[in-house]
Amino acid sequence: MVRVHVVVVAVLLLVSCVCSAQQQSTCNLDDGRQVYIRYNPVTTKTDKAPYGKPFTPGGTAMTLFTEAPLNFGGTTIPIGAYSVYPIPAKERWTLAVNKNVTAGAAYDERQDIAKAAIETDPVSPSEALEVAFAHVGDKCTLRIYFGKTASFATFVVK
Repeated sequence: MVRVHVVVVAVLLLVSCVCSAQQQSTCNLDDGRQVYIRYNPVTTKTDKAPYGKPFTPGGTAMTLFTEAPLNFGGTTIPIGAYSVYPIPAKERWTLAVNKNVTAGAAYDERQDIAKAAIETDPVSPSEALEVAFAHVGDKCTLRIYFGKTASFATFVVK
């Protein structure tokens, strides 16, 4: 009987780890370096993108890792790890790249190293958050689809 309980607990722990696992999207650069982002998978039923406030899927900021210096919004982002905060608005979203990567830390715009308005378009509704990179030449464009909105942030490799 004890063995059955141990197996059940182990299976439940495994399922909870798999369900809460972050997803990742990668931009593979021509020289072998990578830019990638990790985020919590959420749906419009479990999470909302609040207008004027940072969107943190599942209560956690997205995390950007870059193996190459990037330019975003006229600012150079050095090699490293950063928190990424999409900030929804009715007409146009903003994307903040923040140097504070402490787990569970609240957004502090004084820690932003880059922040810019990004292209935002209406799309057919998408229940699940979709985050992907498109790579063309020296550009990695981050694409964020959530609800009825698609946003695009272009990072230029330096």
